[in-house]
Amino acid sequence: MSDTPFGFGLPPEEPENGDEGKKKDPTEGGQSAGGMGNPFGFGPGAGAGGDNPFAAMFGSMNPNDLGAAFQQLGQMLSYEGGPVNWDMAKQIARQTVSQGAPDGSKDASVGPSERTAVDEALRLADLWLDGVTSMPSGSVSTVAWSRAEWVEASLPAWQQLVDPVAERVGLAMGDVLPEEMQAMAGPLIGMMRSMGGAMFGQQIGQAVGVLAGEVVGSTDIGLPLGPAGKAALLPLNVERFGKDLSVPQDEVRLYLALREAAHQRLFAHVPWLRSHLFGAVEAYARGIKVDTSKLEDVVGQFDPSQPEQLQDALQQGMFQPEDTPEQKASLARLETALALVEGWVDAVVHEAAKSRLTSSDALRETMRRRRASGGPAEQTFATLIGLQLRPRRLRDASRLWASLTDARGLEGRDALWAHPDMLPTAHDLDDPDGFVHHEQADFSELDKMLGEAAKGSRKPSEDDEGKEDGKGGPEQ
Repeated sequence: MSDTPFGFGLPPEEPENGDEGKKKDPTEGGQSAGGMGNPFGFGPGAGAGGDNPFAAMFGSMNPNDLGAAFQQLGQMLSYEGGPVNWDMAKQIARQTVSQGAPDGSKDASVGPSERTAVDEALRLADLWLDGVTSMPSGSVSTVAWSRAEWVEASLPAWQQLVDPVAERVGLAMGDVLPEEMQAMAGPLIGMMRSMGGAMFGQQIGQAVGVLAGEVVGSTDIGLPLGPAGKAALLPLNVERFGKDLSVPQDEVRLYLALREAAHQRLFAHVPWLRSHLFGAVEAYARGIKVDTSKLEDVVGQFDPSQPEQLQDALQQGMFQPEDTPEQKASLARLETALALVEGWVDAVVHEAAKSRLTSSDALRETMRRRRASGGPAEQTFATLIGLQLRPRRLRDASRLWASLTDARGLEGRDALWAHPDMLPTAHDLDDPDGFVHHEQADFSELDKMLGEAAKGSRKPSEDDEGKEDGKGGPEQ
């Protein structure tokens, strides 16, 4: 995790002379391009200027770089959009991708042979899944993405995830002054909001760019980040995933295709699931408390020539989850939902792969550990939105879904996705046997009761009224 998570500076430039351009003295810029130790190129050990980001930005620039820096500063101050400068986020993400991943791998256009291999793997995976789930295919098309293409496709989803939190910070920037002073301080507040949007954009762009070097598909974090119905794999990252596993590349690709295709089925045929997950993130964001005392200190001493003051306030943790029952419930709902999604995918993929892929157990364990630990980019988003998008109870959920398959069959297991109220809860993950074997409601009996009630509510005939009169009324 970066020591300056909301820092800003010049985006990394792509070396003109390929790999040779990356071989620099490590004392001049921290880690190599794409590393997360000092992702924005300044801070302790970042060359001239030390902790001063402007000094680091301008200390050793040639005239062209200096002009670019002033242009970026102008973009920051002139931004008038929403809580996040998404144009800047996209620019930073693309430039981060162009620098390559920490392992030195560089992005490249996907070739015809790679596209064919991905298409065949995803189509075969869909055939295998037909026998282990009652949900039909959810893939309308298949696609092989480069890292840059993944950035383009996923930014709308990140916007939906991050904007609620950034909005709260932006509103707080306008509330730190007394009301009678806000009219006079309008330009200052506008400048702070513009810079806040740019700083969020810079940080998100960096994180998305680094994450693009890690993801293997469109559903890696348990949320649908790509267009609906489009099953996707990133061939370069698939190759990196299996590099040190001693597993044939075809098996790695097929296993990851199974996971992507299973996610696609779930999100395509459980129409409420996407809004349920994104709504849980938004509900969690609504409960975040912004520490306006830090902003008040910044506003009282704000110097437009030193925008790093605002950066420092953001860096030091300006928003924290409120310790309220509502906030705890939102977090538990989100974590449980993520665990159920990933647990279902893990269970059905294992069932489909265990008799077909000799390395399915090793690939399953590798993926489980990867999802449990998360990467640098996921840690960055934990800072951005205040939570970690990881299924903490993936193994528990997977065991529960497997037990449900044994007890109720594919139809009975998958029928639980019909409504969110039918899904297992966090308590059920603690006691899976209790959930699997509890008495199920007899809906046929309920239908009979409702039918009888409907007959009893019809308007009585005159004969019925006469019979009722003959019985006499209740005693007075």
